Amino acid sequence: MNILKILENIEKFDADVYDRLNSRRNAFASAGKFGVKVALASLPLALGSMFKKAYGQSSTSILDVLNFALTLEYLEDEFYKAGLASPTAIPADVKAVFTQIGKHETAHVNLLKGAITGAGGTPVNKPTFDFTAGGAFADVLTNPMTFMAVAQAFEDTGVRAYKGQAGNLISNNTVLTTALQIHSVEARHAAEVRRLRGQKGWITGNDRGNMPAATQAVYNGEENVKQGAVNDVKTITSAPVSAITEGFDEPLSKDEVLAIAGLFIVG
Repeated sequence: MNILKILENIEKFDADVYDRLNSRRNAFASAGKFGVKVALASLPLALGSMFKKAYGQSSTSILDVLNFALTLEYLEDEFYKAGLASPTAIPADVKAVFTQIGKHETAHVNLLKGAITGAGGTPVNKPTFDFTAGGAFADVLTNPMTFMAVAQAFEDTGVRAYKGQAGNLISNNTVLTTALQIHSVEARHAAEVRRLRGQKGWITGNDRGNMPAATQAVYNGEENVKQGAVNDVKTITSAPVSAITEGFDEPLSKDEVLAIAGLFIVG
């Protein structure tokens, strides 16, 4: 996270932000000391506190979105921790990949919790998870093929979930930027897991590929060919419809995401 870049981005949308915080020089001077005085894990809290000082209490809608995102990050974080703790869920030759992905998810949890707390909100409690989804993936923590299939479902869902909430964060450029940065990381996770499973790194139509039938909800809607008011099929006449559907990850609504994640949440 580049705090100087964040401050510059805020200034583009709010020229008076430094008057609310301090002078421009002092704001940047203070920011430059964060790397020395504040551990990386403390940056979200520092940022949240700074933005609360500048703008007051964060809006309920933005905090709701951040807590929604936190619930999904809890799910992924705990999933990878469980997989890495299992002696058979992850093959030895790809364990380093999932170790790194797990570190990213833990960082996302800490980032979101710190930002929520710093902005005056309360992070949601971590749910209790059943990664077998009531038996639909009974061997998820013992069979590498099942583990990686569920990992792909989670990562593909995460990409669409963040995109679905972007419009609700548009009033706060800093929060939106952070959410889209997480979205980018989730997209790279998804592409890597799909590669490890022998699939291409993108989705064609609503084809789930070699994924279990229980994951179909993750891919429903990906066959869309309209972006805004533009029908891409009519605009890009030289490409087949299947290729056009590959051009965008389609957003999922909050309810659609919760229906998917809810299969793995027991309390």
